[in-house]
Amino acid sequence: MPVWIPNVITIGRLISVPVFAALLLGGNMTAALWVFVAAGISDALDGFLAKRFDAASKLGAFLDPIADKALLIAAFVTLGLLGEVPLWLVAAVILRDIVIVGGALLYHTLTQALTMEPLGVSKLNTAVQIALAAVCLARLGVGWEFGLVETGLIYLAAATTLISGVAYVWIWGRRFTAVEQERGQ
Repeated sequence: MPVWIPNVITIGRLISVPVFAALLLGGNMTAALWVFVAAGISDALDGFLAKRFDAASKLGAFLDPIADKALLIAAFVTLGLLGEVPLWLVAAVILRDIVIVGGALLYHTLTQALTMEPLGVSKLNTAVQIALAAVCLARLGVGWEFGLVETGLIYLAAATTLISGVAYVWIWGRRFTAVEQERGQ
């Protein structure tokens, strides 16, 4: 299998982000739900193909998390604008991502030694955010009611967002301190 096939799938997912947001903002909730589902399936598919057929690439490793994050940010921002997700949660999700990306860029700029390893709590946070977006979209798109589950996911997303953000700040701080101590010796 050509290496480019998983990358094309990932690029398709990236292109679906503005379509998804436009559908939501235009009130086409069912279509937005299906674009979100298709994006999730494409994420699983490109990962499977890259691993199964040894078709992983540096471009794919770079684009895949960007596509995932773009979809989640678009989901939270548009759902927040529509009043379906609390704005304080949208702000927390965006702030966490800014802190993580900003910390990574600063660390790389200062040390030229950036390695990205997602934390377990960060993976949990992503899963909770996806679940919350999916529940909101299912409620809006097909009328499924989740009641307390949705409320619980809001607070779980807030907690994992906070814990994950603090964990990354702690880790970047420790790594930077270790590099500075090495340089000082």
